Amino acid sequence: MHYVRMRRNDRVWRPAPGWPDTPPGWVPPPGWQPPAEWPAAPADWDFWQPSEPRAAAPRVPTPIVPAELTRDSLVRETRLVMIAALFPWIVSAVIVLAVHLDIDNSLTQLPTFTPHQPALNVVLGLLSYMPTAAVVPLVLFLLTRTGQPPSSLGLTRMKWADFGTGVGLAAAAFGCELLIAIAFAPLAHSRLLNTAKVLHVPAYYVIFAISMSLITAVAEEVCVNGYLITRLDQLGWSPTSAFWLSLALRTSYHVYYGIGIVFTLPFGYFVTRSFQKHRKLSRPILAHFLFDTTAFLIAILVH
Repeated sequence: MHYVRMRRNDRVWRPAPGWPDTPPGWVPPPGWQPPAEWPAAPADWDFWQPSEPRAAAPRVPTPIVPAELTRDSLVRETRLVMIAALFPWIVSAVIVLAVHLDIDNSLTQLPTFTPHQPALNVVLGLLSYMPTAAVVPLVLFLLTRTGQPPSSLGLTRMKWADFGTGVGLAAAAFGCELLIAIAFAPLAHSRLLNTAKVLHVPAYYVIFAISMSLITAVAEEVCVNGYLITRLDQLGWSPTSAFWLSLALRTSYHVYYGIGIVFTLPFGYFVTRSFQKHRKLSRPILAHFLFDTTAFLIAILVH
């Protein structure tokens, strides 16, 4: 009898009845013949049989080790969240200001990816701005894990009183900004003051304006009001200290206005105090949305 080595991934060689067992994985080498004293193999004997599938090693999941919630862990979390949320905004603001001081250009409120295709520019502009709010779900999740679900922040169905308060906050901020603008009139042409100009774009750009205003309002108010004020309160900060830190961080990413950064102070004051007093985040969000949308509509529709 003559057997040859064969490559069969799904079959193994087996000896005939009465033959000694072979080591696992052994196959007859080329030219091999069984010794004469071994009994003859049956005529229909199949020397190759299907191999038994190897049992997969049981998967050991990564163990879950709950970490103890301590004040130090909350401090680290708060710092990391603020860095993740605000650092991109601050860097972008610094770049805009640096470019303005170098070439004395006006503040650009709208992106110009495809200036010769305005409609496509609106779509691309919205897509490029959406990452601004990427941290919002994470922030709300972290608050929920420590017992502050969105409902505890006032993110519920708005009542007429909430709507009226939001409108009032936006109107008060606009009034204060008007007074500051009068005081800053002598600096209107200074390079240290970076302001927005009237936009000469199609009227349908209001779609972008409204969408961008909503994204901005939700992202900023959830981070620097809902999350930060809540965490600082949990960490034992006084309302006054928490207010000033929140206002400072809110102001930092508006540095692209140059000395015009003072225009952002009244709005930041009103919405932060409102949340600290009433814990209704829907009011600052509405006020922020109305404030930004109004400014955008004036720049787009007024020529």
